[in-house]
Amino acid sequence: MNSSGKMSVFGRAAVAEFLGDNIVYRNLKPVDERLPGLDEVRTKAGLPSGGIPRKTDPAYASVIVHLLKRGRALENPKMEIRRLVFVGDTRMNDGTAFANICEAGAWPGMAFIAAEDAEPAAKEVVAAGTSRSLYLANRWAALADFEGFCAEQNFHIDEATAVVVDLDKTALGARGRNARAIDQARVQAVKDTVAGLLGQAFDHGAFRRAYDELNQVEYHPFTRDNQDYLAYICLILGSGLYDLQTVVADVKEDRLRAFEAFIEHVNGRAGELPQRLAEIHHEIYGRVRMGDPTPFKAFRRNEYLTTIGRMGFMSDDLPVEDLLELEIVITQEVREIARKWREQGAFLFGLSDKPDEASIPTEELAAQGYLPIHQAETHAVGEWAFNTKLS
Repeated sequence: MNSSGKMSVFGRAAVAEFLGDNIVYRNLKPVDERLPGLDEVRTKAGLPSGGIPRKTDPAYASVIVHLLKRGRALENPKMEIRRLVFVGDTRMNDGTAFANICEAGAWPGMAFIAAEDAEPAAKEVVAAGTSRSLYLANRWAALADFEGFCAEQNFHIDEATAVVVDLDKTALGARGRNARAIDQARVQAVKDTVAGLLGQAFDHGAFRRAYDELNQVEYHPFTRDNQDYLAYICLILGSGLYDLQTVVADVKEDRLRAFEAFIEHVNGRAGELPQRLAEIHHEIYGRVRMGDPTPFKAFRRNEYLTTIGRMGFMSDDLPVEDLLELEIVITQEVREIARKWREQGAFLFGLSDKPDEASIPTEELAAQGYLPIHQAETHAVGEWAFNTKLS
C-alpha cells in the first residue's frame, strides 16, 4: 500500500451494490439482458462486423454510447444523457476511452483518473476550463475534491449525467493501493493452468523466470500485453519445445516480432508435443486465427476461480494492511461517491476489460453458488472521503 492516508474497513459490499448489472466485460455482452448485445449494436450503430473492439478503439466507444443511452432510457425514459463522468485508473487507456466516448456521444465530460503512490498528495487538471477535462490524482480520496471541481465548473452530476466506472483496479483492487492482489490472482491462474497441463514436467522456478521476464513492458510488442498469449508462451516453454533464452534473444534481436509468428512456429512443430499439449495448442491456435482476444479458455476459467477466491475470504478483524495485500477489495471512495451520484439521479455503468470467462462462472459453477465478480461480496477499504455518512 502506497497511500499515506488512514485506511479503514467499511464492512462488506459488492460492486453490484452501486452498479447493479449495468456492466459489460470484455466481450461487450451486457450483464443486464434488457440491454442489446454487441451484434445488435453493430447493426444499429453501423459498425463493421467481426472482432470485438478494445477499450481504446473508437468502435468500442460507439458501443458504450449506445448502451448508455439505452440504459438511461430504461431507468428514466423522459431523460436524455447530456454529459459524462468517467472514473478510472490509467491516463492512457481510460483517458483515451473517456475522450472517445465523449466524442461518440457528443457530450462534454469530466474524468477522474487516480493511482496512489508514496509521494505527497498531488493533482493535475488537463484541459481545465474546456468541455472535456482530465482530473489526475495520486489519491483515491481526491474523488471528494473532484466532485468539488465539477461543481466549480458548473458541471452538474444529475439525471442528465452518465457515470462510467472502470472495474479493474478502480472499483476493485485500486491501483497503487490494492492492485497487487489482482495481479497475484492472475499469476496464480497462469501457474495453475500451466502446472495442470504439464503435470510432473512442471518446473516452478523455470515458470516464474519465464513469466517474470516476458511480463515486462519491453516485451509488449511481442506479447501484445495479452495474458492469454503470455500463459500460452509459458506453457510452450515449459514443454521444452523452445527455451526462454532463445525466445528472449529472438525478440530482442527483432527475429521474433509478434506472438502470431511464435504460435505459427509452434504449429509447425506441434507433432513434437505430447498429445494433450498438442490438443491445447490446436485449440488456442484456431481461436487466435479467428481473432479471439482470449484464446486460452482454460487459463481464463482458472483466473475466475483465483480471482473470486481472493474476494471476501479474510476475517473482518484482520489489519487493513493484510486485507490490502492479500484480498481484492472494493475501493470505498469509489463506492461512496458512486452511491451519492446515483442518489442524485445519475445513470451508472461499469466497464471491465477482464474477459467474461474470467468474470462470470460457468453454468456448473453457478449451480454450486458461484457468483459473477461484480456480485461477489468482499471488504470495502479506503479513507473517509466525505463528510456525509452513508447508511
